[in-house]
Amino acid sequence: MPFQRGQAPVRSAKDQPGGMEWIAAAAWSALAAGGTDAHRLGSGREMWLERFGPDLLLSHQTERGRDEVLAELDQRCAFYSYHPARVFGKYLPHQASERGAPVLLRGDAGTSLETEVLEAGARYGLDFAAGYSAGLFIDQRANRARVRALKPRRLLNTFAYTCSFSVVAALAGAETVSIDLSRRSLTRGEENFRRNGLDPHAGHRFIADDVMAVLPRWARRGEKFDAIILDPPTFSRNQAGEAFQVQRDFDRLVALALEVAAPGASILLSVNHSAMRVADLERGARGALKMAGKSGRFSQTASLPDFPPGAGAKTVWVEVR
Repeated sequence: MPFQRGQAPVRSAKDQPGGMEWIAAAAWSALAAGGTDAHRLGSGREMWLERFGPDLLLSHQTERGRDEVLAELDQRCAFYSYHPARVFGKYLPHQASERGAPVLLRGDAGTSLETEVLEAGARYGLDFAAGYSAGLFIDQRANRARVRALKPRRLLNTFAYTCSFSVVAALAGAETVSIDLSRRSLTRGEENFRRNGLDPHAGHRFIADDVMAVLPRWARRGEKFDAIILDPPTFSRNQAGEAFQVQRDFDRLVALALEVAAPGASILLSVNHSAMRVADLERGARGALKMAGKSGRFSQTASLPDFPPGAGAKTVWVEVR
């Protein structure tokens, strides 16, 4: 079982702070054996705890829950023979406008806030001072593994952030194109390429632009990709002030992606919006496929052993026929 439920030395979920459940020792060992030190450590009703190499990040909604986890953290970590160098805390606000960078709760304040983590042997840089997100969304681990296994010839990574999907595709031999509104994020993505011994300028492009504007231009040029990543934010605004809202615009995004999808292309559909479900993604994609005169086969990746059911991004893959 992936989580400890009432087995010593971990208490049952109802007795734990915020309903916190901790991953089993076997899951910890399996992740380490697979070259991964970035993963969930515990999940609760109002918080979760993530390991990023030598550091921990506790995301919480209440100070009480935060303090209760901190009070027993040393005991919990000893169960895994793990001793974190630092512990950061991140408040989970109800409004996106209230989001802030993590704050140091424990550890040496004089050490660099930049660090590096491993996922299946791939290296990614993190920066706890960069903003609300440090640089890697660990709930996409199985989808990154799928991209690596697909060995695509050309990958299009939209809303690329720090380009983790592009890294694993490049490690598998693909040419990649990464698009994001943030030049800073793309620069961090280029550095992730270098961390993995990849030349970011050898068959790879990093484009700071609006995905919704770029895709129609590329469709007119006849660009085609055999793997496409659609993992947009809930909300963003381009340089012209035009807003992207995932509930409103996701179906159109899928339709635009289909115009640059090669026959047999694999497309990842992923959102992290609380009001959207996997069924919504499939329904929108089926409508876009029908309008494009195409069909598709839908599938999902295996669940992650360190995430409880229903946690993390909602994702589904579609293979275009």
